[in-house]
Amino acid sequence: MRANPVVAVLHAEAVPDTVHMAPVAARADIRYTDAAGLAAALDGADVLFVYDFLTDALPRAWHAARTVDWIHVAAAGVDPLMFPELRDSDVTVTNSSGVFDEAIAEYVLAQILSFAKDIPESLRLQRDHTWLHRESERIAGRTVLVVGTGPIGRAIARLLTAVGMRVRGSGRRARVSDPDFGTVTPTEDLPAALAGADFVVVAAPLTEQTRNLFDAGMFGAMKPGARFVNVGRGDLVRTGDLVDALRTGTIAGAALDVVDTEPLPDGHPLWDMPNVVITPHNSGDFVGWREALIDVFVENFQRWQVGMPLDNIVDKHLGYVPSS
Repeated sequence: MRANPVVAVLHAEAVPDTVHMAPVAARADIRYTDAAGLAAALDGADVLFVYDFLTDALPRAWHAARTVDWIHVAAAGVDPLMFPELRDSDVTVTNSSGVFDEAIAEYVLAQILSFAKDIPESLRLQRDHTWLHRESERIAGRTVLVVGTGPIGRAIARLLTAVGMRVRGSGRRARVSDPDFGTVTPTEDLPAALAGADFVVVAAPLTEQTRNLFDAGMFGAMKPGARFVNVGRGDLVRTGDLVDALRTGTIAGAALDVVDTEPLPDGHPLWDMPNVVITPHNSGDFVGWREALIDVFVENFQRWQVGMPLDNIVDKHLGYVPSS
């Protein structure tokens, strides 16, 4: 049992709920801090809980993290933290994998149904008081390629399979008879896999290998009628190439929960494109998600304090928790 550890908690505007943090407060000295005070809070700290999961403050305060043994991130993606000094250190990094999986899968299904049933156009017609009979698409039997075969991608695959869609995966390595995807094609074969998909769902982590993965060439490999759904990271996509693909009909539509600049700037062409749906990086943010993130940290803290193996250990060189 580690006695009287010091836990630094980096937050933005919202401080973590103290009721949910109580099990940690009973066993540790907690230092709540914003980005400006992070270096001071890290001085002598054993643990850092990055509750502000979009922060870029840690590299500037890293000189003070001499005693930090473990960093936990309140997010599935850890790309903002993967700076060289942390990557090359002995500090263990864990994430909150599992919290958002099912909620994001539901979001993806909702967007696919919205495309198939053309819900945006129905809302526009209703606003215009126009009664116009139209036909819609079925999603059963349509093909989905999920790019990213981690826990979020797997949750998406299971839900889409359950509604009758034909799901395939794209990941780092090829495999067959996968329990969730059936067939997984390697990233180097992505263009060929895209050609057979009616819907392309991106749920991959952002790494140096996946940054700008979707460019003009990838969009050109897709079916003209295909729809693109991104719930991964905005920097997985060359946004200018996506805009061009949508304008020219290279692809038929996009649902974007993430973009490469957040918030999306005023005047950006994506705002007004009729075949685009934009949401503000909230695909996984169900009622109670903040408390669920704290609970994951609390459970891992209890494991860390008694020397048990931690859950969700990130491979710092890959940039995510490796799948088994």
